[in-house]
Amino acid sequence: MQSRSSHASSSGSSSAPRSSAGMRIGDVARSVGTTPRTIRYYEEIGLLPPAPARPSGRHRLYSAPEVERLREVMRLRDLLGVSLEELKTLLAAEEARAAVRAQLRRENVDPPRRRALLTEALGHLDRQLELVRRRAADLENLERELGDTRKRVRRKIRELDARAAGSFPPDTLDPGEVPRS
Repeated sequence: MQSRSSHASSSGSSSAPRSSAGMRIGDVARSVGTTPRTIRYYEEIGLLPPAPARPSGRHRLYSAPEVERLREVMRLRDLLGVSLEELKTLLAAEEARAAVRAQLRRENVDPPRRRALLTEALGHLDRQLELVRRRAADLENLERELGDTRKRVRRKIRELDARAAGSFPPDTLDPGEVPRS
């Protein structure tokens, strides 16, 4: 889930001003293809970390990891079309997996603890896969419904054409369509 979004690269992210201190919210918004209001809302509901305290009159600056986190949020939202609550669940599982990975990278992890960490990671992956599979099933159902509707519309067009030509009912069927009696 850590791959870069093609959305981000197509929205001009390389042209946004960057500095070692970070980026202002308008620059970040343009970089990832959203609005400052959306970024603030995502902070408010916990999809992004809240803004750190800063002196009055100073602008919030976003670090490169925060911008990447926002890109990932946007990519998953666009790719999966999930609700914000589902997105929070997906991202929480991703963060938990990252914490497990960090623990597994330590050299002194004994085999029983390593096994427990891997089992924990497996649970997080299962939660993420469940959400993705549910969305995939929804898309398959929509595809089937649209395909069925397309067949009905094509049949009605053939019927109209056959009536106009005086040869109703039409002799041709779509591949896989069974004759109606």
